[in-house]
Amino acid sequence: MKIALLGYGKMGKTIEQIAIAHGHEIVLKIDNAETSYDITIADVAIEFSTPSSAFANISNCLTHKVPVIAGTTGWLAQYNEAVALCQKHQTAFLYASNFSIGVNVFFALNKTLAKLMAKLKDYEVAIEEIHHTQKLDAPSGTAITLAESIIAETDKTGWHLNTATENEIPIVAKRIDSVPGTHIITYTSEVDTIEIKHTAHNRKGFALGAVMAAEWIVGKQGVFTMNDVLNLH
Repeated sequence: MKIALLGYGKMGKTIEQIAIAHGHEIVLKIDNAETSYDITIADVAIEFSTPSSAFANISNCLTHKVPVIAGTTGWLAQYNEAVALCQKHQTAFLYASNFSIGVNVFFALNKTLAKLMAKLKDYEVAIEEIHHTQKLDAPSGTAITLAESIIAETDKTGWHLNTATENEIPIVAKRIDSVPGTHIITYTSEVDTIEIKHTAHNRKGFALGAVMAAEWIVGKQGVFTMNDVLNLH
């Protein structure tokens, strides 16, 4: 499989290592907002760039009917535009706030726990996320995905960074050197605390999931998530 890497930072380099180990060929490595490259030489693109260049990269792929796996966060105001482009050009698009297999299982656990806690009004929910200091957005896309799942299952109406109203979920975002990613969900009452936590040890889990998604999406048409790749529905 011929892969284009759109974004060649630490994540892009880790994806490259895993893709080559899986027998794939890296035919493009783009590390800026340039869109003059020939994306059609690739069978699939994996996009891990920056919030400011993500949509240009994604739309370039979709316009040229190249399936794209997108992992950049902070650009989602244009997500619906990407979906429309995918449908217009009859190709394939998969966005995930986190490609880690473990995190996607964590997403499923979070949703199940939210359903169980929805009627237990003595508990207040909160989210904490910790990432490396190079991460450009806060809160993380993963934390937002976790919050949105809780909102869908409870009477919470939204989320807010650091402070929140009674009907919102507070998200605390911390930036510490060399932390790949930690996410903690807590439900706290006067008598006890229930907590679920996912800790990434390195970037390999995220990169492996992205390569698995790229392998899975080739030959398909539509808009997908990691639930489709991992059959977690």
